[in-house]
Amino acid sequence: MSELSSTTGNLEVPYTPPPATPHLAPREWVRANLFSTPFNSVLTVMSALILATIARGLLSFLFNPIRQWDATATNLRLLMTQAYPEEQYLRVWVCTAVILILTGLSLAVWRAGSHVPVTKVGRNLLATGAVVALMTLLAPFSASATVQWLVAAAVVAGVGETLRRGVGMRASASGASGSDESGDQVATISTLTLIAIALGGLVASLWVVPYGHHSYLMDRTPRVLAEPGTVAMTTKLPWTIMLLIVMAATFLGRSMRDRLPTNATRATLLVAWLLAPPTLLYLVLRDPSFDMGHVLGTDLPIFGAYAIGGGLLLSWLTRPTTGEIGRIVAAVVLVVGFCTFLTPMRMIVRIDMLMLASFALAAPTFAGGPRARRRYVTGWLGVLGVSSWLITAINTPSTVNVPGDFFIGGLSLTFIVAVFTIVVSFPLGILLALARTSTMPIFRLLATWFIEFVRGVPLITILIFFSIMVPLFLPRGMELGEVAAVVIGYALFSSAYLAENVRGGLQSVTRGQHEAAEAVGMTTGQKTVFIVLPQALRVSIPPLVGHCIGVFKETSLLAIIGLFDVLYIARAVMPNQTEFMGSTRENVLFVSLIYWIFAYQMSKASMRLERRTGLGER
Repeated sequence: MSELSSTTGNLEVPYTPPPATPHLAPREWVRANLFSTPFNSVLTVMSALILATIARGLLSFLFNPIRQWDATATNLRLLMTQAYPEEQYLRVWVCTAVILILTGLSLAVWRAGSHVPVTKVGRNLLATGAVVALMTLLAPFSASATVQWLVAAAVVAGVGETLRRGVGMRASASGASGSDESGDQVATISTLTLIAIALGGLVASLWVVPYGHHSYLMDRTPRVLAEPGTVAMTTKLPWTIMLLIVMAATFLGRSMRDRLPTNATRATLLVAWLLAPPTLLYLVLRDPSFDMGHVLGTDLPIFGAYAIGGGLLLSWLTRPTTGEIGRIVAAVVLVVGFCTFLTPMRMIVRIDMLMLASFALAAPTFAGGPRARRRYVTGWLGVLGVSSWLITAINTPSTVNVPGDFFIGGLSLTFIVAVFTIVVSFPLGILLALARTSTMPIFRLLATWFIEFVRGVPLITILIFFSIMVPLFLPRGMELGEVAAVVIGYALFSSAYLAENVRGGLQSVTRGQHEAAEAVGMTTGQKTVFIVLPQALRVSIPPLVGHCIGVFKETSLLAIIGLFDVLYIARAVMPNQTEFMGSTRENVLFVSLIYWIFAYQMSKASMRLERRTGLGER
């Protein structure tokens, strides 16, 4: 009996998914969800009246003739890049093209996107046409404008109904790639194709739709020049080229995906993404003129000394036979790193010494055979090279002549600060979380002190300290740009909160996972990288994405220290222009829409990532 029980207890029961919920017809769905009971019917009618009143008020505000939307249209360049010289704008487009090329290649190589049934696309278009028609009836349009919008809504709804009924039925009869819940074959379309069609339509409209274009002329009195016709050639031509570039990159990525090794291609793209931001920022936009004599006489010898000396030290510390003497040496290196700040010395020497101390303290964790030691030393050389190059580039003044302390502003500045803050704070936060949960007392104490100290200080205090006070402590001859100082401070602040999110994920990993990894002979580093950390990050996806959204929106605090982010320009610059006095509402609403679009996209990406990783499913 016991044998039978043990045998049956070990049998694996196949997983049976729950039955799919059948799709209801629109009339049946409305009846089941909105008018199922008399109370629900009354509640639906009252809610519809309230929403209609709100929508009518909003539309009346948006399309009121007294609204000065010309302030936004005329100053789009100011909102995007502040006062960047027009003759240097080609460099901005080059940076955008490089990012789009990497985006197209990545979308194809990683097989981003999914396939949706054509019938679903038709239902969405039908709903969109109905919403547009309803909004047209509520909006204070003229008779001719109302007719035009109703015709456009009818066209969209007609296309949607055609796709919902005609294309779907023919696809089901002919057999297409895809199936619904019942197993019937249905036609599907890629989400990337839908996005390409939508973007293509928008770009094509720039060439045919008479949007008009505006320019801000400065003579004796500022005035706005509004010209009829399509948008300016300087706007529609670059966007057309950008669309063609990203489409060509996507097709090239599909070809690479089928012909080249997948792992090597993805690794190359990851390295390109890591190198692209600093390269574009400091070489293309800033156009630094390096003092090659100083680089060859000072920076390269410092790099060589740390590369050789640090490599030999780390190679010895990663030997399994080094023992406790290695920890003592690592502690001495850390003390020496802190002492460098008490003596007059170049900042690159101090930073490199602190990084060497961090690698030395973590060396026993990555100890192993010759191959593991070589990889650890190679990692040190890579980090040392990137940091040395960035320090040299940051310490080089810009050759772009623009008003203000930074060469770019507006939405570009918001992106620069947000992206660099997230990129720097994410790995730093993971390291802090691992250090705080580590069994090594020195790592745990340092991480705990840092996290608790930073979380107890307001963000604006840190921004002011790094933008005003930190440059005063730099040695003579070294300058740190205000934006670079702000990014460093913001990244340190963000990493403390991100570390706590990751620590919560680390604590969710059961002890059995640790014991299983140790039972198969994994080292501490292998267990952390391959077992513990992936599970912790999977659980931490919602708070991590929420933190990234918060970082992106909180860049508006840059206005307090005088940096011209997009919100600062919208609130202070344009309303003070003679032609646009009192247009604060329009500009703030436009900036709010920009923030909402990017925050919504990050939220949708988070939900897709949660579905792919199976978060919340049992």
